[in-house]
Amino acid sequence: MELLENRIRKDGIVKAGNVLKVDSFLNHQIDIELLNEIGKEFKRIFGNEGITKILTVEASGIAIAAIVAQYFNVPVVFAKKSQSINLDGSVYQTKIESFTHKRVYDVIVSKKYLSPDDRILVVDDFLANGCAADGLIDIIKESGATLVGVGIIIEKGFQDGGKRLRERGVRVESLAIVDSMNDETGEITFRH
Repeated sequence: MELLENRIRKDGIVKAGNVLKVDSFLNHQIDIELLNEIGKEFKRIFGNEGITKILTVEASGIAIAAIVAQYFNVPVVFAKKSQSINLDGSVYQTKIESFTHKRVYDVIVSKKYLSPDDRILVVDDFLANGCAADGLIDIIKESGATLVGVGIIIEKGFQDGGKRLRERGVRVESLAIVDSMNDETGEITFRH
């Protein structure tokens, strides 16, 4: 998606440790016009798949998933990173390791919100090592729902998450795939 790649080149900041900082427009301060274009693009890609729910993980995935869900006219379900007193009943649970936070989270989804009748699109801001997608896919399998695909805004193509998912037969559609980035020069190249 050229619009997204241009925005990453303009406002993305490459940090040491293969970190791409896009918090000025994607996952801290959010450019709603850009997210609307992202939502339209995911609708174009997955529009004929009969999606019934969008699934993501808190926190940065929520705003993205909400905008995307508007184009599908379906609810968003997000995996919570902690048990809360208002989450009653049984839950699906898995572990997700965050590349950015260098932490493992227990994430949960209430069993009320996923069923074998659901056709799920997973949406997230980044795909690096694939742990978040793996965890959400585990929850989908446990629920008996159907995984339609994984929609990623930015994939780090030089890390193995996307490759591993695709090798397992998961449909992964990334709007921008970063081929390389240099924290000294700030240069970012994309795979096409």
